[in-house]
Formats: sequence, structure tokens, C-alpha cells
Amino acid sequence: MPTDNKFNIVVLPGDGIGVEVMQACLAALEALQQRVGGFRLAYDHRPGGAQLYADTGVAFPEPSMTACEQADAILFGAMGLPHIRYPDGTEIAPQLDIRTHLELYAGVRPIRALAGVPLALADPRAREIDLVIIREQTEGWFYSRGKADVRGDVEAFDTCRITRKGSERVFDFSFRLAQRRKARNPAKGKVTCVDKANVFASMAFSNRIFRERAERFPDIAADHCYIDAMALNLLRKPWEYDVVPTENQFGDILSDLGAGLIGGMGMAPSGDLGDKHALFQPSHGSAPDIAGQGKANPTAMLLSAAMMLEWLGERHDLRACTDAADVLQGAVDGVFARSSVRPWEFGGTDGTKEITAAVIDAIRHVNR
Repeated sequence: MPTDNKFNIVVLPGDGIGVEVMQACLAALEALQQRVGGFRLAYDHRPGGAQLYADTGVAFPEPSMTACEQADAILFGAMGLPHIRYPDGTEIAPQLDIRTHLELYAGVRPIRALAGVPLALADPRAREIDLVIIREQTEGWFYSRGKADVRGDVEAFDTCRITRKGSERVFDFSFRLAQRRKARNPAKGKVTCVDKANVFASMAFSNRIFRERAERFPDIAADHCYIDAMALNLLRKPWEYDVVPTENQFGDILSDLGAGLIGGMGMAPSGDLGDKHALFQPSHGSAPDIAGQGKANPTAMLLSAAMMLEWLGERHDLRACTDAADVLQGAVDGVFARSSVRPWEFGGTDGTKEITAAVIDAIRHVNR
């Protein structure tokens, strides 16, 4: 627990551009603490990732996990490198171990169009995109990770596991989030469950639970969509959606699709939330093809830090943190709205250093 409004933040830079965007994030957070005041962040840097596995045979040391257990929040860059894998052929992904160990069951993936950012859809309504994908992160198809039944060169089995507990808590989380969003914007207030209940009994089971939980939130509209139809609808009419809970694997896929709608993975933040712990990270990976070149877009990391501050403020009833979250998000929004920067992925020449500097300047000059 924090003392004197000082929070212990475990910092996990990881691999590739994770290190670069984390440095940018910490610089912005320092400027933010000086500008807003009323809280302090103390950082505990810990190792983990694919390169660490290649060097030591351990991807995420036990002391790193213990530090995560004791932290007020976790900031995560990116872990994993395509050419470094476990003996079973899967990539190094300590973030999945953290999610399971700390029961970070709600993967919160905001998909929000920013003014000044090129969008994938030409329809002017694309500027209204503002939805949140909620990815269940402790079961589903990912349950079989490390437990697959591989029978030589003949066949392999992965199992989808869905429980009542897992379903109830992620659906309740989604409905409560929809209530908060509706309070800020009366046009919101809808939860759309996405699954494949017409094929898999596990998802038909979860769908029944969704309808049960929906009855507890009569002020929130509840509807349903199959995963294949949702993939189409996110291209046809993403502005019609609000909160979208879905199974682990489906959420993984839809999150990337959603990021593509708003400018790419460099613009997509995320938070992995549980009842006691929380981790915040950009939705992108380690991007080894651009690592060390200064081209990485830190926006997703910066917006993830804003999510962290909002979570800390709400959890500890500390207005300074929620104010800081608003300032950071406003600074990022303003930089793009004014076309102050143009990242490499949009055909520009502004990378990590330039975007970070612009955001820090905006933080220092924001009117409060």
C-alpha cells in the first residue's frame, strides 16, 4: 500500500523497443509529477524477457514476480523475440505468466480515434470510434499454454476452459465499466458479448452466464455478436460499439484489429486488471525490426501510463493521480490534434525522442 501518496511501481522494460518506450514513459511521468504534484512514483526496475532467457535460461526470475506481487502497479514495455523460443516452439511471453499468477483477468484495450491521426476507414464516422475491448485473460483457449497434449508427429490437443467464476467476474467488470462510461457520455452504455456460442459448448455456457449477469445491470444495454461477425462489424461500423467482452484468444485478435482502425499498434494502450493487482503496457510487441533505430512510437506506452494513473487514483481515492491521468492523456491528444508530430508509421520522421519531447512540452504548458 502507498504511504504519503508515494507508489511503488515495478518497471519491466523487457526486449526490443520495450526498453525505448519505457524510457520515454518514465521521462514523461517525471515531468507530470513535477507539473501536477500531490503524488510520487518510486520505480523498481526488474529483469525479464526473451533475451534474458537466452542468456540465463530463465525468462522471468522469481524475484521479479515477487516484486510484482508487492507493487502498487506494474509498467511493462514488451517481452519476446521471434527467434528465441521455448523447446516446444512457442515464444517467450512472461506477461502471460504474470496475468495468470496475479489473476489479471480483465485485459482492458481502449480503441479510441485521436484527432490528427490517420485512420484506416474513410467514413467520417470513424472519428467517433471510442470502444473498449475486454479480453478475459486467465482461461479460454490460452488455458492450454504449457499443458498441450502433443502426441509425437501425429496430433496435438489444446483445450479451451471457461468457468463460471471467470465469466462472471469479466462480465461484471464490463457492465461496471459501461456504467462509468455512460455517466461521462450518455450516448454510451452498451455491452456486447462476443463468442462462438453457436459452435462451442464452452461458449454457449459462458453466453448463458452473460445473459444472467446482464439482468443485474438494467441500466445498461446488452447484446451479443459471434466473433466472425464482429470482425466484419469492426470494419463496417466500429463507432456503434462501447464495451466488448470476449474470450482470451478472440480478444487477442480483435485488439489488434481495433488498433489497426485507429492508426496501428503504436497508438493502442492497454491495462491488465485484477481485483488486487494491475499491469499496464502498450499493445504492441518488441518490434525487433526497428529496435535501436529511434523509430518506435511511444504513444501507446504513454497512454498506458495514463491508464495506470487513473487506476491508482480511483483505487486510492487520490484526485492528484486522476488529474495527472487527464493531463497526460490531454497532452498526447493535443500533440496529435495540432499535428506537432508525425510518427514513422504514418510516413513521418518523428520517432521516440521527438514524440516524447512534444508530449513533455505539452505537459509543462497545459492549462489546469
